[in-house]
Amino acid sequence: MAHPRYPHVFSPLDLGFTRLKNRILMGSMHTGLEDIEGGFERMAEYFAARARGGVGMIITGGIGPNHEGTGGGKLSTDEEAAQHRIVTEAVHAADPDVKIVLQILHAGPLAATPACVAPSAIRSRIGRYVPNELDEDGIEKQLADFANCTAKARDAGYDGVEIIGSAGYLLSTFLVEKTNARTDQWGDSFENRMRFPVEVIRRCRAAVGPDFIIVFRIPAMDMLEGGMSGEEVIQLAQAVEAAGATIISTHFTWHEAQVPTIATMVPRAAFAEVTGRIRKHVNVPMITSNRINMPDVAEAVLAAGHADLVSMARPMLADADLVVKAWEGREDEINTCIACNQACLDHTFSGRLTSCLVNPKACNETLLVARPAERVRDLAVVGAGPAGLAFAVEAAQRGHRLTIYEAGPEIGGQFNLAKRVPGKEEFHETLRYFSRMIEKLQITLKLNTRADAAMLAAAGHDEVVVATGIRPRTPDMPGIDHPKAVPYIDAILGRRPVGRRVAIMGAGGIGFDVATLITHAGPSAAVDIPTFCREWGVDFANHPRGGVTGVPIRIEKADREVVILQRRDGAPGKTLGRTTGWTHRLSLVRRGVKMIGGVTYLKIDDEGLHTLVNDQPTLFAVDTVIICAGQEPERSLYDALVAAGVKARLIGGANEAAELDAKRAIAEATELALAS
Repeated sequence: MAHPRYPHVFSPLDLGFTRLKNRILMGSMHTGLEDIEGGFERMAEYFAARARGGVGMIITGGIGPNHEGTGGGKLSTDEEAAQHRIVTEAVHAADPDVKIVLQILHAGPLAATPACVAPSAIRSRIGRYVPNELDEDGIEKQLADFANCTAKARDAGYDGVEIIGSAGYLLSTFLVEKTNARTDQWGDSFENRMRFPVEVIRRCRAAVGPDFIIVFRIPAMDMLEGGMSGEEVIQLAQAVEAAGATIISTHFTWHEAQVPTIATMVPRAAFAEVTGRIRKHVNVPMITSNRINMPDVAEAVLAAGHADLVSMARPMLADADLVVKAWEGREDEINTCIACNQACLDHTFSGRLTSCLVNPKACNETLLVARPAERVRDLAVVGAGPAGLAFAVEAAQRGHRLTIYEAGPEIGGQFNLAKRVPGKEEFHETLRYFSRMIEKLQITLKLNTRADAAMLAAAGHDEVVVATGIRPRTPDMPGIDHPKAVPYIDAILGRRPVGRRVAIMGAGGIGFDVATLITHAGPSAAVDIPTFCREWGVDFANHPRGGVTGVPIRIEKADREVVILQRRDGAPGKTLGRTTGWTHRLSLVRRGVKMIGGVTYLKIDDEGLHTLVNDQPTLFAVDTVIICAGQEPERSLYDALVAAGVKARLIGGANEAAELDAKRAIAEATELALAS
């Protein structure tokens, strides 16, 4: 019997020799657990939790087939296979119907080792080393190592492998002329350039026989000028199918491409139609991915015929139980991925363990364990920002009685500012989740209630958790009270007018958010695919080489002249997230926003903002100066509680406010709640 709301999502998929129980899979995410002591045990519980949560198939983070392909974790020996069996046995014990697939990732020129290899000795713009050009013996070794890794994966208990042929990793560098300058049988014509990935599939299939899943991750749109054409992508898909691929998974972008594909500014399911176009030309099931973060989005993609399977990677970090919640009609309880990348991809690309901003328990399942409270306590939380909400929900789930006091009319704290910024619409989802959990867990919520020490002492709570957040820092400079000076909160909330000529004091995340908001016009690209395509020069309809035109087609912007200023020398924006910061900088540059470092602020008066820029007197003749000069902890209540002898704890911005950091605030709150 079909599921009443998600008939396509919960339809099984017959692969001939095996069956997937539904159409949602957990896509590959490198966690870093593969490379630490005890990491396989932690990884086993991480994946087992998602198996219990209802996914049909899990694809692991990328594992190299040899040393030169990774510089880190690999699978090429029996000893390594034994470690991986810890993971596969845990998943199959959690749910025998869930398939787990090892992603074989040969990083090619992006590998973290001087032994890295590629078809040609061409260094990637983001690579650490010039790769070693493969000769014939080297190519044969790589092919043999792929086949060996596939066989070891089967020995380790995996149900299949995914071979990644995209993103600027080894296989994709054979496919495009930019990185393949060879003139032999492995280069020149496209038939020759695709020979290596096709041969990889053929060798891997020969190594394991017909009853083993082999997924090929195809570069459906590499987002590179001079990349693969739509016709070449289809030709490659047909060739890897003929070589033995069970499933083809579409991937979008190279890591060095200048188009965002997974950030929160990207519309949901923006790339699904590209998968659907390829799907018409092959006979094997196809997976689509990128910014599909809720079950209704997955159902719509499948119902439209764009794919046979939907990959959700980061959404499974945010909520391990996403699929079972959809099955049970509890979609409003899903802790939705907001595509911020702050604790996942930013960590991955800076060598830190992966987790999730909205779910710090991700990849920490064996460390952050929610056990029933040994003694139920009456706890108060003051402040309904991200930290206060996270603490309240986690503590209530353990059985404690919770009361939240919030001075404002709604929950959310700083998220209520973020959600107003074009490109951050997903923040509404986190607030929806917390609202529902407050209701479900019967947490007492007192809005428009400014709690003081006397009130809290009289209430008799066992402990008060102070999550009162921050207050914007007001610089000590002449003219800071001038009508031209506008605090960033007033600018974001529209409580003060913002003129046509604007200087923004401060180039942190808030400064960039303010610049985005005041220069925006027209629909948000995050919720409108045509606008996204125009702003980033993506052409889905014609699929030029790489899928991109090379320049934005049109950018709608407000009629404002804006400059972002920072005290420190150098280009503003370097403190932004590693995987998303460049998108914010580039987007604002395309809107004509100027960015200047090395600024000393002198005064604000009728003329504008007086400064020194590199020690030279400079007047910014602006109508408005928006103050984004940092923030300070708001902990006066905490001090009063301590003085009154009331047991209290500080979390979030009230504890540390050097830079607004929801990731740290939620993680800190979660850890405290699980220990309370």
